[in-house]
Amino acid sequence: MDHQAATLRSYWLDTLPPGDPAPPPDGDLTVDVAVVGAGIAGLSTAWELVRRGRGVAVLEADRIAAGVTGHTTAKLSAQHTLVYDRLRRTRGADGARLYARSQTEAIRYAAQTVAELGIDCDWEDTDAYTFARDPAQVPTLRAEATAAREAGLPAEFVTETALPFPVAGAVRVAEQAQFHPRKYLLGLADGIRRLGGQLYEGTRVVGLKEGEPCQLTTEAGARITADAVVVATHYPVFDRALLFTRLSPRRELVVAAPLDAARAPEGMYITPEENTRSVRTAPHRDGERLLIVTGEHFTPGAGGDTEERFERLAEWAGRHFGPLTFTHRWATQDNDSTDSVPLVGPLHPGSRHVQVATGFGGWGLSGGIMAGRLLCDRITGRESPWGELYDPRRIASVMREAPAFLKHQADVARHFVGDRLPATTRPSPDDIAPGDGAVLHVGGHRCAVHRDADGTLRAVSARCTHLGCVVAFNRAEQAWECPCHGSRFAPDGSVLQGPAVRPLERRDI
Repeated sequence: MDHQAATLRSYWLDTLPPGDPAPPPDGDLTVDVAVVGAGIAGLSTAWELVRRGRGVAVLEADRIAAGVTGHTTAKLSAQHTLVYDRLRRTRGADGARLYARSQTEAIRYAAQTVAELGIDCDWEDTDAYTFARDPAQVPTLRAEATAAREAGLPAEFVTETALPFPVAGAVRVAEQAQFHPRKYLLGLADGIRRLGGQLYEGTRVVGLKEGEPCQLTTEAGARITADAVVVATHYPVFDRALLFTRLSPRRELVVAAPLDAARAPEGMYITPEENTRSVRTAPHRDGERLLIVTGEHFTPGAGGDTEERFERLAEWAGRHFGPLTFTHRWATQDNDSTDSVPLVGPLHPGSRHVQVATGFGGWGLSGGIMAGRLLCDRITGRESPWGELYDPRRIASVMREAPAFLKHQADVARHFVGDRLPATTRPSPDDIAPGDGAVLHVGGHRCAVHRDADGTLRAVSARCTHLGCVVAFNRAEQAWECPCHGSRFAPDGSVLQGPAVRPLERRDI
């Protein structure tokens, strides 16, 4: 069960190559709406807008569906672990019902889109379970089942599941779904193009000027003029709204292995126990399903030894599902809002023409589809029944989210202060093994130094270009990660994941 022999790449990306790239714009553009980001939220928004006759340009820094959506575990569910009992206490029964309805309609709408566009994306209708093995958690599960049912979901408390081990209890929600997210999004992209939408890859947006119209600037210097802008970059890349104060990034690991179809459990499963364990299977070769196990969440840049986390996850999967040959392993990244509800709507209180979608808390598939419909309504002047629930300007939640908000700020402050204290140990380049990295003091500055497999050293600034926190090296994934807001960089300093939009500066050591 050697997980290290597995391909360090998302199964969804590995099984569907990206094809020919869509080149960046060869000059300035003028469109009705510019959408920044080509993941589930961005493409869902673009699809809605082109269907309503708007001229749309989608600007993606990397490749379509190759970012967060391309690394998800691909559960399309309105059951978001233990959210409904919390919602009915913090947002009232109406808020919980609106949340359930908005997420459920997103699933149904995705099914309609698959049928309308004829997308072959391994769609499967299935049930979703939140389970616990500790009997002490049964009252919590019963309360969640009651709250979810009152919110309108087909939910019930059960004590039997198809998992190969006993559980103390579980919340079962019927009529959910799972699919191949990259196949779905590439099909959606084709639909957008057929209706006249423009998609550009390798187009990193680095500047935004709000106004009538708005203007975006790309890294290459192109200007995109638009009546409206949608920021769908998972973590907003523009800081003027200060949304980074209300978002906590977390990273989770994924391992995947073929499993005899007769041993594959039906349904999608998740438990908050054991630092999260999520289980689903996907279609694979004849007579097999692909077992996908997720867990071991941690803050990027502050997760300790990621290789050990992969080891724990693989051991857990093998212990419960028998001998496995892992073929893929990867990680996904999510942002939790401080009040457990995504932020979808105006970028900041003064925004009239810039919208944002973020903070999906690990449930970005149903959330992204919901966001696409909601933001299209906003841009085209229609009212959404759940617009107020998700509005980033919501005032009433400020007091409710205060404890989480303060904890997040304390964590960030700890990194800011700790990064500036003298180090107790000062490693040298000689201490860095091939394939590893460390932050060193060079000429009074902190440098992020990486040694290639062939022994070559390369150095970049250790300060994240977002807000200046010091990065740390993730050896398993070969990336520099910021513990404050989740930006990630390749060993050469190039941006892998925002909110940073500028690379780490190169250093000469």
